Amino acid sequence: MAVRESVQIDLGKVDQLIEEQEAELEPKHRASIEYREIAERHVAGGVASSWQASPPHAIFIDRGDGSRIWDIDGNEYVDYHLGYGAMVVGHAHPAIVEAIQRQASRGTHFAQPTKHLDVVGENLAERFSLPLWRFCNSGTEATLEAARLMRAKTGRDLLIKIEGTYHGHHDSLMFSVIPDPDLMGPREHPVTVPQVPGIPKAFADLVRVVPFNDLDAARQAFEEHRDEVAGMIVEPAMMNCGVILPEPGYLQGLADLCHEFGAYLAFDEVKTGATLAYGGAVEAFGVVPDIVCLAKAIGGGTPCGAIGATDEVFRLVVDGEYDMAGTFNGNPLTMAAMRATLTEVLTKDAYGTLNHLDAYLKERLSAVIERYRLPAYVTGGGAKGSVIYSTTPVREYRDSLAIDERITYLAWLFQQNGGVFKAPWSKQETWTLSVRHSDEDAQRYVDNFEVFARAATS
Repeated sequence: MAVRESVQIDLGKVDQLIEEQEAELEPKHRASIEYREIAERHVAGGVASSWQASPPHAIFIDRGDGSRIWDIDGNEYVDYHLGYGAMVVGHAHPAIVEAIQRQASRGTHFAQPTKHLDVVGENLAERFSLPLWRFCNSGTEATLEAARLMRAKTGRDLLIKIEGTYHGHHDSLMFSVIPDPDLMGPREHPVTVPQVPGIPKAFADLVRVVPFNDLDAARQAFEEHRDEVAGMIVEPAMMNCGVILPEPGYLQGLADLCHEFGAYLAFDEVKTGATLAYGGAVEAFGVVPDIVCLAKAIGGGTPCGAIGATDEVFRLVVDGEYDMAGTFNGNPLTMAAMRATLTEVLTKDAYGTLNHLDAYLKERLSAVIERYRLPAYVTGGGAKGSVIYSTTPVREYRDSLAIDERITYLAWLFQQNGGVFKAPWSKQETWTLSVRHSDEDAQRYVDNFEVFARAATS
């Protein structure tokens, strides 16, 4: 629920506090800063992924255990980053470590099926109410296959996606992820903006962008491109600018709309699957799409991906008309970790722990917001949540543009200096919980947040 009466945060003071917090943080990470300089000799930018170089500097991690991680400077943190949401199981979970070690002793790669397949497939079918599954190595691969399947099934080329969502690092969908406001055009007809250089213009012509939580806009896109749309892909809860939940009826409306126009609906559950609920967004919102894409949390920290679909969609694959292939698809180490994750760790009972921690954080963070009259509110569910710095609900990407990133960055700095590790670079203050977090861990987050609130509003 949004705050109706709030203080006006002095952005000049925010800038001052940022300087102070950065000055406090930098000496804690001397080894990380030095090591990146060493890595830069042969590793482009000194990091493995561009997002790891987020301000103020890359932080190199040494180890993790349970809810905690330690950087190479020896600093200990309660981890709310959790590898961009992949480690809902917590770090070095004994069941997953044992499963990987056992499989490694029997072989690490065969490029042939193993007996983990049926167990994992059956578990995912139960969770997401889709009968057939295939496996790959990342969320990017999963959404790439989803896009191609929808095109193959329909014989059409056009895809519809949501403005402000990320569906992996491939040319089919890497548009309007974080579009420049000067380039994104009018809300009623957004421009399809490539996220990085090097994407051919021809791909942009095959993607139409619409705002989240707006069925009328989606219908307009379908009607303008009648008989051209292969399908629509959507994060059922937006995760790229905080946690933005779908409004009642929105997801079912999209499913109905796709089928009305002879197209397919794909849920990108790379971030929501196995985090919002036992059955991800499918369970949380009660809508079953034609295709579900999974990765991150289902693999216990291993490179993983999965695509689930209806019998109709996967008929092309079953009949051999469509090859869904990859050397490392179904890799035994990944499948062993996935099996342990789904059957031993992220069980139905585990979501009782996550829901308890979610309620704990929401209640106490909301109390801090009210006490200091912060222009903010708390949202999310299960393992995922965020503080959104707005006095009115953020319904889609463009609503988030009114939020000043300096505020969220300052909140991040206070958490880092207070021993809470958060995902670097975020438009919103977003967290992921693990089944190994405790009330004490949650309270540390709340205490740091109150220190931030007091400083920002005094």
